[in-house]
Amino acid sequence: MANDNELINSNFIRQMVKADVASDKHGGRVVTRFPPEPNGYLHIGHAKAICLNFGVAQEFGGRCHLRFDDTNPAKEDMKYVESIQEDIRWLGFDWGEHLYFASDYYEQLYQFGVKLIEKGLAFVCSQSEAEVRATRGTVKEPGTPSPDRDRSTEENLDLFARMKAGEFEDGKYTLRAKIDMSAPNMKLRDPPLYRIRKISHYRTGDDWCIYPFYDFAHCLSDAIEGVTHSLCSLEFENNRELYDWLVGHLIDSDAPPEQTEFARLNLTHTVMSKRKLLRLVQDGKVRGWDDPRLMTLAALRRRGYRPEAIREFCEKVGVARRNSVVDMALLESTVRDDLNTTTPRVMAVLNPLKLVITNYPEDQEDVFEAPNFPDDPPKMGSREIPFGKEIYIEATDFMEDAPKKFFRLSVGREVRLRWAYLVTCTGFVKDDDGNVVEVHCTYDPETRGGSPPDGRRVKGTIHWVSAKHAVEAEVRLYEPLLLDDEVADDEGDFFEQLNDKSEVVIENAKVERSLGGTEAGQRYQFERTGYFIADPDSTAERPVFNRTVPLRDSWAKIAKQSGQSKK
Repeated sequence: MANDNELINSNFIRQMVKADVASDKHGGRVVTRFPPEPNGYLHIGHAKAICLNFGVAQEFGGRCHLRFDDTNPAKEDMKYVESIQEDIRWLGFDWGEHLYFASDYYEQLYQFGVKLIEKGLAFVCSQSEAEVRATRGTVKEPGTPSPDRDRSTEENLDLFARMKAGEFEDGKYTLRAKIDMSAPNMKLRDPPLYRIRKISHYRTGDDWCIYPFYDFAHCLSDAIEGVTHSLCSLEFENNRELYDWLVGHLIDSDAPPEQTEFARLNLTHTVMSKRKLLRLVQDGKVRGWDDPRLMTLAALRRRGYRPEAIREFCEKVGVARRNSVVDMALLESTVRDDLNTTTPRVMAVLNPLKLVITNYPEDQEDVFEAPNFPDDPPKMGSREIPFGKEIYIEATDFMEDAPKKFFRLSVGREVRLRWAYLVTCTGFVKDDDGNVVEVHCTYDPETRGGSPPDGRRVKGTIHWVSAKHAVEAEVRLYEPLLLDDEVADDEGDFFEQLNDKSEVVIENAKVERSLGGTEAGQRYQFERTGYFIADPDSTAERPVFNRTVPLRDSWAKIAKQSGQSKK
């Protein structure tokens, strides 16, 4: 684990904050903020921002605010506020008493708009959104000023007040900053600051019918709260000049908040856009925001990821100045490493095939004691595993015509049943369709515990579950949500890339007796199969398990398949 000095020097943002503290730039204060919009669930990309903002504040003895930028009432809801708070706490962070909402500042923000008008730096514009877009100009050509740009201060103040009073319909007017219609940065070409939206707000109700735009509310909310370091992702880089312009003209401070951008987190084979996540949910492509195929924090929690693994992953990815795409294999490897030392081992058969031990006494039962963590038996204790004449094995552990290097069951071959006995295959039974439905074996009673007294070598070891004592379970296996490793901007392409095998449900898996009555949230390693968690859909009679990650990296195979699909 990195020490404090290594953490502080590990990226350019920490180095910047360290230098600011050393120079007493903000009076030694460090105040960051995480500013989500309450219009959807958080995803793993937000986790990076959360870890960075809360982590920097903790490392330098400062504080991090949680502020909801709730300036678009058409898309916001209290359920998103609650889910976001739950996700942040689950990740291991807390904002204490510093919970804020942009809607708390509506009156102050309105007065800031008035102040800009009085300073001759804002005007009320009657152009429609389409007209504003058409007259903005291009990168090579300046924009065309609005015909309302030279309204008098008195007329602007009157119209802005009447906008607030609800006299006008949606879209009739906007308040725009008066900056420079020929500025190289398009964000400075008289950007809109306020619009009319006669929509009830989830917190303020119908108190307001005009709402500030994000660019206006965000920077001024930072200033109101005394934020020192406004850390945001690279897509807001062009917004920084407007941020500084607004703060510079409206806030009297020797050390106002400063915006610094970092590269956002992008992952292969998944969807990270809130808009696209919403489409998946609304169109029924997934079961909801917490569907384990998604990368929302709620979905990852349901899939069995631990917050410790996500924090470690964010630390591994690091903080850079340029965007890049992180391979999903790194995330799953981090999760696998985390679960490896924290998860008990059990046996579960996902594709059951009955095995009958023909020489095992009908009325006999054995009970074996197996450690829950074989690498360090005292660490997690042990459990009892019942054994009888009939057991279930994985169908893939038997082959009728096996190649030489197949070290599992085939006629005449001997294998070790995990924790139990050595068995030798003597035959099998097929159904009318030619499918193998039963395997016959004999066992060596001298090999109890799986160790032959004569020291003979047995290469294959397979897992099993007692047929008489097995608990039937539903198991859900997950593959990448997208067939390709990148998400196209085109909506049609986006839906075409969806993997129809991203979730495979096994209805009749057989698991150990010890898993009967498993409660939601309990994690296990199913030996030779992967890490699993009991889903909230579980019942006392029938547990449901989601596979968190397989035991081995499968992404090379997936990448190969994806490459073949492109040809």
